[in-house]
Amino acid sequence: MTDDVWTIKAALEWTQGYLARKGDENPRLSAEWLLAEATGLRRVELYVNFERPLSMEERDILRGYVSRRGAGEPLQYITGEVAFRHIAVKVRPGVLIPRPETEVLVSEALSLLPPAGRRVARDSQIGAWEGDLLRAAEAAVGESGDGSDALSQVASALEEAGGFSSEGAEASGDSGAETLFVADLCTGSGCIACSIAYERPDARVIATDISPDAVALAGENAGALGLADRVRVVECDLAAGVPEAAIGKLHLVVSNPPYVPTAVMAEIPEEVAAFEPALALEGGADGLDVFRREIEWCRQALRPGGGCAFELHETCLDEAASLARAAGFVDVRIVADLAGRPRVLTARKPEC
Repeated sequence: MTDDVWTIKAALEWTQGYLARKGDENPRLSAEWLLAEATGLRRVELYVNFERPLSMEERDILRGYVSRRGAGEPLQYITGEVAFRHIAVKVRPGVLIPRPETEVLVSEALSLLPPAGRRVARDSQIGAWEGDLLRAAEAAVGESGDGSDALSQVASALEEAGGFSSEGAEASGDSGAETLFVADLCTGSGCIACSIAYERPDARVIATDISPDAVALAGENAGALGLADRVRVVECDLAAGVPEAAIGKLHLVVSNPPYVPTAVMAEIPEEVAAFEPALALEGGADGLDVFRREIEWCRQALRPGGGCAFELHETCLDEAASLARAAGFVDVRIVADLAGRPRVLTARKPEC
């Protein structure tokens, strides 16, 4: 384009043509997103402002965006944000970009939870202090690193205070309303944890990831969405940072673990391979290295009747289902993604 006048219409057409020559699979969509981001307009507003000239600042921003997209950088990293179900989350290089398939995972995970507003009789061995124990345990982990000594002290103190008695429930005035406890392993951007907390205000979620970049971003997203009081993000290997007090009490475990089989890694699109972290993608020879660890942990971590949901590679679901059944899970289901490919595994821990 010349440096005379850049109207929105001219900028849109030029950007589309440039990206098409660079091999963009959907150059029109990319052009709309980049121009909307550069001008602060919504995509639909571009089409009623075709003759509006771009300012010099907008032109410089657009040039930078187009150069990055032309080099193959994902749109989401350029714009810094992606819509996910009912929320929008920040994204940046070093952390996996949320995908539509993962929205299916969240739908299936939510369906495993008790109906909203359910009131239950408290287990006399848990009592009114269950929520307080989990909160204190989580805080102990945050204050002391691995938190093992602090967790033991918290549990002992609450036990001595009568925190596990049914009398404690009556004395506290607890009305029987249930708080749902959820673990999101390999949280990445936090899109799963934040979506569950956003859509189920009765849920408290502990979200874990081994990547410091992912933990920082997930924490930012929880804070930006006003969910920091119900989504706690912990840097650890899988479930290592989940409080011991939560084991056997979780209503739901959900995970989008690294699941791409090693042989398939060589075939993934260059846009993914060059920009997204391999740590969040590769799942070993059959794609189930991480899943095997998770499903065994779920057997201890879930309460009776609790559910688990995993996003996995389309070639792995049958084997994953067999592993879940072998671990003692029931109601094992395979769910297809939006393209009709097997993508999500759900299962429940038996009631007794």
